[in-house]
Amino acid sequence: MRTITLEEHFATPDFLDGPGRELKEQARQIGSRAEQLMRDLCDLGEGRIAQMDAAGIDMQVLSLTAPGLEQLDTSDAVALARDTNDALAEAIARHPARLSGFAALPIAAPDDAARELERRLGKEGFAGAVINGHQRGRYLDDKFFWPVLEAAESLGAPIYLHPTRPPKPVIDASFGGFAPLVTEMLAGPGFGWHIETAVHVLRMVLGGVFDRFPRLQIVIGHMGEGLPFFMQRVDVMPVELTKLKRPVSAYLRDNLHYTFAGFNFPPTFLDLLLEIGVSRIMFSADYPYASMAKARAFLEQIPVSATDRALIAHGNAEKLLGL
Repeated sequence: MRTITLEEHFATPDFLDGPGRELKEQARQIGSRAEQLMRDLCDLGEGRIAQMDAAGIDMQVLSLTAPGLEQLDTSDAVALARDTNDALAEAIARHPARLSGFAALPIAAPDDAARELERRLGKEGFAGAVINGHQRGRYLDDKFFWPVLEAAESLGAPIYLHPTRPPKPVIDASFGGFAPLVTEMLAGPGFGWHIETAVHVLRMVLGGVFDRFPRLQIVIGHMGEGLPFFMQRVDVMPVELTKLKRPVSAYLRDNLHYTFAGFNFPPTFLDLLLEIGVSRIMFSADYPYASMAKARAFLEQIPVSATDRALIAHGNAEKLLGL
């Protein structure tokens, strides 16, 4: 059974010396495990392929690791998008059967971002784009960003919406008052950035993004960032109130796709399966932050038929991303 994973991360040394320097500094403080993480992030060659082979992963769709480019000044974001996408394009060219990618976009400059997306699709083997959450407190429902969404729809390019930290006022109000590391984890991978992503998606729905761009497809990870649990609850906001063309849940079922991305939790998977159905669920490992081997073992354990397992493992990704 072929396996394709979709939320898999990389970095470049220049990125880790720039917007990723906090991540790099944390690695220095924590020690050997985190230092290995830095090496794995920057490995776009034989070492990564060997680990994929050992875990039974046939293809990774790579994206620039968080925090991405979204919090940078415009000129810095444009330059780093070009450089990191160049590095990824070279890796894809060396291993076209094993690697694909989501292009990093300088969304602070929407027209530049749209052109960057257009350049990267097709010949260079990119499958779509990655956007790491809000851009300095602005979300994708803001019409400022709609040139990017228009380009993605017209190109048939899915956007992977990856979590990022909530804006600082939200962190202070909702997650502050604890030891710094507790606040950081609570506002981040422990809870906050998943809720942040769910709110971002709902803003896109309520802001009319999918009425304006009905063919646009968004991918989110971590079994849906909590949204499947609220699939029916969100419809307490009826169309008479929202002025949308359809109920909120309809957009969550028709314009979104959902990956595992480190959430190897059977009850969470069952909720996603029951609410969404198998055709919009895709495999992921969240490498190198999580184990490819554990993700692969979880894939074998989920309670679905062999046919549905194959769809989740590779078929749905092939159809959506043209792999």
